[in-house]
Amino acid sequence: MTRAGDWVEVRSKEEILRTLDKNGQLEGLPFMPQMLQYCGQRFQVYKSAHKTCDTVSGHYVGRRLPGGVHLAHRCDGKAYGGCQAGCLIFWREAWLKRVGDADGKQLVAESSLARTHDQVGCTEEDVWNATEHQSPAQEAQYSCQATQLLNYTAPLKWWDARQYLETYSSGNASLRELLRGFVYLTYYYGTLAYHEKLGRPSRWLYDRFQVVRGGIPFPRRKGNIPVGQMTPRRDLDLRAGDLVRVRSYEDILATLDTRGSNRGLSFDAELVPYCGKTYRVKTRVENFIDEKTGKMRRLQTPAVILEGVDCKSLYSGQRMFCPRSIHLWWREIWLERISVHDAARQDGAKTNAPRQSPRKTVTTLRAPKRNIQLGIDRAG
Repeated sequence: MTRAGDWVEVRSKEEILRTLDKNGQLEGLPFMPQMLQYCGQRFQVYKSAHKTCDTVSGHYVGRRLPGGVHLAHRCDGKAYGGCQAGCLIFWREAWLKRVGDADGKQLVAESSLARTHDQVGCTEEDVWNATEHQSPAQEAQYSCQATQLLNYTAPLKWWDARQYLETYSSGNASLRELLRGFVYLTYYYGTLAYHEKLGRPSRWLYDRFQVVRGGIPFPRRKGNIPVGQMTPRRDLDLRAGDLVRVRSYEDILATLDTRGSNRGLSFDAELVPYCGKTYRVKTRVENFIDEKTGKMRRLQTPAVILEGVDCKSLYSGQRMFCPRSIHLWWREIWLERISVHDAARQDGAKTNAPRQSPRKTVTTLRAPKRNIQLGIDRAG
């Protein structure tokens, strides 16, 4: 079994192509064109990808992926119309070999790899051709690891204890992290904290306990703006490298409707731990591939991705401890631009000094034409 922290070497292009079918896939998992640049190089395993989350069917449950590995690489979107989602790439163990094994063992037995040599070979051109085709409506339709996820993963019940044992044994999570996750889930469901009315005492008690210990407040709250009414918008014109502070949880809740969304983008529980902290903008998101349809979509209200801010799957119910580390998307109204000086003072005593003014602030009352649910779903 591949563990987080292991060193592996990506096999040569020729070896990998021999494992693929004419669609550029191995057991349904696409080998994407941008992965070719890593052939022959050595990397440290980021996480074992023995499980992942279903973001295609709309059920938002866990999926099993035997022999899956995550390195630190993310999709750059260049082969997919400039998609800016930045998904973490999946690797089959058959495409890797272990570095430093004294007995020369590989992640996949050479005899198993050799059996694929009898299949019809795949070329680099085949890998590129598999990325895009025309829909019946003559619209570009993309095929990537995200859109094909259901084809190379299997259903995984949340109560299957083997997934948690593998999460621990693979080094994906510590015993303390597992226990904390189970305590949260037990409280969330056992005290009916998820119920809008019956769960109010439980949510209140959760917050009081967390305040005493300096922890994170109950992360699954919603706003008060009725669905159908416009939610506020603020444009900061943020770009890569800009320094921002995530606004307080209370301030962000004031921008959400009763579904927990701002202009179609859900403020998920996984974003709550980042409230009040300072980060740099990694990229601006305007275009992305809809994983359900494979079609390119454009955000009417742009979002941004922050450096080092990914889904930790701490509050994700049936997808708990998913290692996929999906980038979290932020509306600009959930952020405030700050200067380097302000950031340096954040770790010290609180100050009333005015913050640097944003370059551009525009508040609009336009309602969105379409309501698109994006990001991590609220389902527990």
